[in-house]
Amino acid sequence: MEKVLMKGNEALAEAAMRAGCKCFFGYPITPQTEISAYLAKNMAKRGGVFLQAESEVAAINMVLGAASAGVRAMTSSSSPGISLKSEGVSYIAASDLPCVIVNVQRGGPGLGGIQPSQSDYFQATKALGHGDFQMIVYVPASVQETIDMTYLAFNMADKFRTPVMILSDGLLGQMMEPVVFPTVDVQIPDKPWACCGHENKRSHNIINSLYLQPDILEKSVNERYERYEIIKQTCPMAESDFCEDAEIVVAAFGASARVAKSAVNAARAKGIKAGLFRPQTLVPFPVEQLNKACEKAKVVLSVEMNKGQMVEDLRLALNCRLPVEFFGRHGGIIPSVREVLGQIEQIHERIK
Repeated sequence: MEKVLMKGNEALAEAAMRAGCKCFFGYPITPQTEISAYLAKNMAKRGGVFLQAESEVAAINMVLGAASAGVRAMTSSSSPGISLKSEGVSYIAASDLPCVIVNVQRGGPGLGGIQPSQSDYFQATKALGHGDFQMIVYVPASVQETIDMTYLAFNMADKFRTPVMILSDGLLGQMMEPVVFPTVDVQIPDKPWACCGHENKRSHNIINSLYLQPDILEKSVNERYERYEIIKQTCPMAESDFCEDAEIVVAAFGASARVAKSAVNAARAKGIKAGLFRPQTLVPFPVEQLNKACEKAKVVLSVEMNKGQMVEDLRLALNCRLPVEFFGRHGGIIPSVREVLGQIEQIHERIK
């Protein structure tokens, strides 16, 4: 397989088409616009449909329509655009429809700035829409992993009939790295529930998110949570480095993990027993993997490009048995290796 040099956003778009995505609906916003631009140039040539909607609200409802027909569909946006899509995401989840939603995060709140950020962690994991629902959230840390997770996102969306988010950021979306597109035999499962014409061979299918009878609504939510429990048991993903004897475990996701990994390597070179824990899924959160990585740890340091939104999940996953400290930059500022190493050294001095 030949390596090619690609920008993160464009690699994601190419991977989506190779994964069988046939419909994309979106609206331009920095720093994700290259996804739309790439698909606008290439999707029709590959037998797909690209449509720039009149708004983010329209785009997510177009995804709902295409997914209802059993088509692999995707939308992408950046932070405030994802907020506008939140109602439609809830409808999609309530309708038990598979789709992929990409968020290339920028600084916030409000319009904020166009530089990289990770301040949508809470939005992605806790409150992307109203009601009782969850979705799988993948968080890549390289352009290659963006590709791999795009394939995975479409497959898991179909398997569990749920929306899946790829939580990228402005750094990963704009940077270029050499990548390989794996040769994959795309197998899209049968979708007997889809509204795609019945030719009088089956009963009518109805896609619906409205339940006026409370007992029927409760039953549908309970059935959905049975699927979520399977996701929780089978889908967590994480990577750890140097955690076997680590006294300080640095937890970081996405672009921050690249900085944290370099800081951990520098700490090891100074004789400090530091390790890296990197969640690759934020939902479901990799609880077992974290506890295994922290078996010898005295302190966990969360490094993020926000105000510490992952700290709560780390504490919950560890059952508060270890102190979880935080270092981060935000507003579009990327933490430096020197800054993170300095935090590790300060903790080391306290605990040695």
